[in-house]
Amino acid sequence: MSIALSGPRLAPASGKAKSLVVFLHGYGADGHDLIDIGRMWSGLMPDTAFASPHAPDPHPEAPQGRQWFPLASIDFRTIDLGVRQAAPILDAFLDAELARYGLGDDRLALVGFSQGTMLAFEAGPRRKGKIAGIIGYSGMLSGVERLDKAPHRPPILLVHGGADQLVPVIAVHAAAQALGQAGFPVEWHVSPMLGHGIDEEGLRLGANFLKRVLG
Repeated sequence: MSIALSGPRLAPASGKAKSLVVFLHGYGADGHDLIDIGRMWSGLMPDTAFASPHAPDPHPEAPQGRQWFPLASIDFRTIDLGVRQAAPILDAFLDAELARYGLGDDRLALVGFSQGTMLAFEAGPRRKGKIAGIIGYSGMLSGVERLDKAPHRPPILLVHGGADQLVPVIAVHAAAQALGQAGFPVEWHVSPMLGHGIDEEGLRLGANFLKRVLG
């Protein structure tokens, strides 16, 4: 039986959706964790609808939190297996949300944080159609050896904290290099004093990126 995701949504400020931004939260959080970013960005993108689904599984140590896949350690094989198993569940949600607004993949952007970034890197390039773009905050890239088989190369913005002790900053450099070598248009930014989170500069860069790729 398929798993149907749910979570908070924001209707477009203009009343008519011409694009869709979907947030993918981090390990142990839920959809409410990122939806406030949509509220911040809504005035800048009045024709954009926002959705922030809860991951399908409860977090083992915090039942009020959720996880996209088990993540006992930062291990590339574990992450690769996890994102591959979670991607079809996310795809079904994205299909339903796009249908809700009568939009195609070209009007979709994904914004991930931490574990959500890992999933965005898996699902985004492998959608049926090419999506508008991906923002990855504080995450890492798995399945590098499979990038060449991804059917699409959407533009990607990577943002990371230089003081991140959970996902070290080397992850953003490794991801940028691998994605660039695979033909993805990649931009990246490091906030030197930032830990595992999103700062004002990251939000500004993200909003500008989305306005550009969603037109």
